[in-house]
Amino acid sequence: MSPSTETTTLDIEGMSCAACAAAVERSLNRTPGVQTALVNYATEKATVTYAPAQASPAILRAAVENAGYAVADRAPDTTAADRQAETDRQKAATYRALKRRFAVAAGLALVIMALSMTMLWPALAAHFAPHWLNYGLLILTLPVLLYSGREFYASAWNGLRHRSANMDTLIALGTGTAFLYSLAATLAPGAFERHGLMPEVYYDTTATIIALILLGKVLELRAKTQTSAAMRALLGLQARTARVVRPDGQEVDVPIEHVLPGDLVAVRPGEKIATDGLVETGHSAVDEAMLTGESLPVAKRPGDPVFGATLNKTGAFRFRVSKVGADTLLAQIVQLVEDAQGSRAPIQRLADKVSAVFVPVVVGIALLTFGLWFGLAPEATRLPLALVSFVAVLIIACPCALGLATPTAIMVGTGKGAEQGVLIRNAEALEKAYQVDTVLLDKTGTITRGEPAVTDFILAPGFQAANVLPLLAAVERRSEHPLAAAVVRYAEARPPAGPPLAVDSFRAVEGRGAAATVAGQAVLIGNRRLLTEARIDLPPALVSQADTLLAQAQTVLYVAVDGQPAGLLSVADTVRDTSAAAIRQLQQLGLQVVMMTGDNAQTAAKIAGQVGISRYFAEVLPQDKARQVKRLQAEGRTVAMVGDGINDAPALAQADVGLAMGSGTDVALEAAGITLMRSDLRSVVTAISLSRQTIRTIKQNLFFAFIYNLLGIPIAAGLLYPIWGIRLSPMLAAGAMALSSVSVLTNSLRLRASRAAEDAGF
Repeated sequence: MSPSTETTTLDIEGMSCAACAAAVERSLNRTPGVQTALVNYATEKATVTYAPAQASPAILRAAVENAGYAVADRAPDTTAADRQAETDRQKAATYRALKRRFAVAAGLALVIMALSMTMLWPALAAHFAPHWLNYGLLILTLPVLLYSGREFYASAWNGLRHRSANMDTLIALGTGTAFLYSLAATLAPGAFERHGLMPEVYYDTTATIIALILLGKVLELRAKTQTSAAMRALLGLQARTARVVRPDGQEVDVPIEHVLPGDLVAVRPGEKIATDGLVETGHSAVDEAMLTGESLPVAKRPGDPVFGATLNKTGAFRFRVSKVGADTLLAQIVQLVEDAQGSRAPIQRLADKVSAVFVPVVVGIALLTFGLWFGLAPEATRLPLALVSFVAVLIIACPCALGLATPTAIMVGTGKGAEQGVLIRNAEALEKAYQVDTVLLDKTGTITRGEPAVTDFILAPGFQAANVLPLLAAVERRSEHPLAAAVVRYAEARPPAGPPLAVDSFRAVEGRGAAATVAGQAVLIGNRRLLTEARIDLPPALVSQADTLLAQAQTVLYVAVDGQPAGLLSVADTVRDTSAAAIRQLQQLGLQVVMMTGDNAQTAAKIAGQVGISRYFAEVLPQDKARQVKRLQAEGRTVAMVGDGINDAPALAQADVGLAMGSGTDVALEAAGITLMRSDLRSVVTAISLSRQTIRTIKQNLFFAFIYNLLGIPIAAGLLYPIWGIRLSPMLAAGAMALSSVSVLTNSLRLRASRAAEDAGF
């Protein structure tokens, strides 16, 4: 986003279909200073990027109102949790009101239908005067129109005033026409009889259509509420209070809003961590599954980061607060999911183009249908037949399903991804991931652990590991070299576990290693040059073993104790336990997997062989990584680049879709389209599988929506009537229209039950 622009989100009220969203979007995009405006019917939000020098929130609000809709008030400092809570309250109130309107419409429609049926039974009809029966039906129908259906007519009138049309326009035209015809037949039946027409009434059609459409809206709103379940689950994880340690040592529970950076917070076993920070004292294991999808708890010691809303499992500790409110990792994830759910996938463009002209075209088709039947049908039936066909076309063509097809699947898919530690930046990244045919993996930190580890420890004759390892650990604890940490970790993981040995006269030898006196013994650890300069000769067997390890592209550290060669250690960046299985699964998904590394060809070949990769790029400098992405793209491939999100940023940006692997401390949202909260290649499988499931669902939804209208409109227009005598009644059209929207929503909600990683074979 340019520094001279700002982006804001508006909550739009009054939208009933995709055509409404298109009207609001057109009005916003025509506003001077607006660069882009995207309106999402499913979330009822508009995301607007504008130049503050030319536009303002007040001007944007006026543009929405000029289109005939309203903007809900939102305090500027509200949190995502507050916004979601307010949205839930509004939806709950709307849902209750909608159910009341439906109950009234359905109850009266049943009575109207029952009374109308009496006209078909001569024995019953003889007890009623048709004229007075029609008046009774009129009285029963008025509450359905004026109470249950009033919003359809108000919305249609509002659209007419602003020269736009939407779903409510079709409903109002269809039911209004049927009602006005019936009203005329009730008040002036003689005018019909003089022209040889039966004064038929369609009060049952009017009431039943409104009842069925309201039923569809009740089911639709209920399903739309379920699409936000992942967002509500994320927001519900936030702790409400924190146990702050005061300067006098007293622990006080305070609301989370009052916690400040720098506060010291105490956490007991089984409690939620209140916010982000660094452990100061104590240690524990923390369940971070809500962030990463990883089920195993993560060990926490002094200096380790902790994140708000994660669950402390075993120990007690205190941490210093580093981030609060919107700066916390959970808040960033929630904001990312909000943005993704409000974004638009390229696949939606066709539906948007159709929705923009859909309602006027349908009105034209309905008028043409009326004209044709009125001109071609026999005189005695032409008006009823033309009227019924006109109403049926208007009702069945309501574009609700078309507007819900894409955004509902995006909402559920991105929310599900967040639950599994896959953060999708926008719908475009989701669609691009679906199109990927090549996955380019950076080696270090992606395929491998990204840190050195001891792979072999070979002792010279006369030495024992129990005696040598404590000496090495004592020396390397004093060293700042990255390889020293690997030696310490290796030594500490093996018995005997005793107190650290005292170290005297530690000395780092630049470019060679380290020397020290430990428990009275002179210890050397470093490269071969260190021992050569100390005039220590290695036995041939040890030299041979060292050469073998060097040929495998491992780093060898030589050890001497009291002037005698004691052994050697080999250190390498080891492959993650899950990498080979994940790469195999990516290949089974039909993807070509390519590795990229700065290591020499020998090391690259070794790692590639371990994980089953046949193609790799070796000796790639950091600044040349993006060039390798371009190389694959030049071959006509759609490339997903997987890296750590820091030094791989240019390559992540160059790729068709970038996937940044992170441990939760640096999610690199700006460089990557998708962020993987776990440093595990199985998350790549999850991301691509989820994208395929989501886009497949969108395509199914669009097919349902388009085929429904393509088949339904001709049938409603009476195409089959001259051939087989099949005619679609307006009531069946209303039921079919409601069913189409519910079917699209239900199909999208199937994604909630998805476990992409499990579907991929894990």
